[in-house]
Amino acid sequence: MSVTDLFSQALEHGDHIPLADRMRPRTLDEFVGQEHIVGPGRLLRRAIEVDRLGSLIFFGPPGSGKTTLAYIISKMTRASFRQVNAVSSGVKELRQVITEAEDALKYYRRKTIVFVDECHAFNKSQQDVLLPAIEKGIIVFIGSTTENPYFEMNKALLSRSRIFQLKELSSEDIKKIITRALQDKERGLGKYKVVMEPEALDHLVNLANGDARSALNALELAVTTTTPANDGYRHITVRDIEDSMQRRVVKYDKSGDQHYDIISAFIKSIRGSDPDAALYWYARMTQAGEDQRFIVRRLIVHASEDVGMADPLAMLMAHAAWNALEAVGMPEARIPIAQCIIYLATAPKSNSVIEAIDQALSDVEKLPHYPVPPHLRDTHYHGAKELGHSGYLYPHNFPGHWVQQQYMPDNLVGKKYYKPSDQGRERKMRKE
Repeated sequence: MSVTDLFSQALEHGDHIPLADRMRPRTLDEFVGQEHIVGPGRLLRRAIEVDRLGSLIFFGPPGSGKTTLAYIISKMTRASFRQVNAVSSGVKELRQVITEAEDALKYYRRKTIVFVDECHAFNKSQQDVLLPAIEKGIIVFIGSTTENPYFEMNKALLSRSRIFQLKELSSEDIKKIITRALQDKERGLGKYKVVMEPEALDHLVNLANGDARSALNALELAVTTTTPANDGYRHITVRDIEDSMQRRVVKYDKSGDQHYDIISAFIKSIRGSDPDAALYWYARMTQAGEDQRFIVRRLIVHASEDVGMADPLAMLMAHAAWNALEAVGMPEARIPIAQCIIYLATAPKSNSVIEAIDQALSDVEKLPHYPVPPHLRDTHYHGAKELGHSGYLYPHNFPGHWVQQQYMPDNLVGKKYYKPSDQGRERKMRKE
């Protein structure tokens, strides 16, 4: 398969080809963003320019330029370029690609680059087939993925590839890409004579949320569906952009690092007593379709881990949020869940509970299992007293329902696990 076969759509100029494909950069000089990996003097740029690429993986959010970099490599390298579909290409097809690559290297001394878009969809068998060919230098593997490869891909394949993480494009990057598309008469929208309101441009940049493909798709729809005015120009307004975009692009992968990063930010915002930030991260997860049960389970844990005995009602609030979710479902349950989030974020904080139980568990794991003191042992069977199970003092028989008595094993007398903080209800407990 030739380079033209691989990226034929991107090389055509017909209007039926999406604008995002028509405007795909053809050289590194046209490429926008990702200066940290393809800027002047950077390793990847040098490797592309001297055609000395090893196997690599591009990891980054949608519309950040992963496939575009592969396209640029296909134009600049002297190697054969093969694209493989991670979903539809089976082991048999991969073996055929490797055989052809081996022949090209043997007879023509020509390397073969195998490009796999969304390579996280490769199953273990497919990845295992590529490994020997990569190790022997028969192929150069290039993968692109929106999912964190450390979560999704074979460790053996990861160890043989260099991972380049692409960042979300900045607002200035998106604005530059849009402006270029509006001005380009050959591949872009220059022939339409477009006048775009500054507010509309800013709104499109904001809604795109760092995704160049999303921005260009919305721009093309707005321009091609707008009727020219009496002056012959197509005037693009904020309303046109809203109609074309419909909603903000939400970046969130439920099994990868976005999932873990955002839930981490959510919990840390509650722990840091910032209800506004906590609500923002909750809204991000909710908008992206995160499982609400997962979120509320984290609230239940947090209620004990970070609020604990400083405000015991926190646990009741978390369980109330769970009951509300089960009873009424979404979207109504968002309200009691938000109430719980605000309560936990503004509650006094103490981690004394987790410190207490973790220290107790550590001692049980590391120290001998000391015997139960005789007066605490079970007496509900015949012969217990003859075994020395006696001497227990029943607290309710004493003033204040308390009596001095040893409850720890002999070897741990005086050991303190629970240490009340000076926050909330625990301040009073410390005095008591």
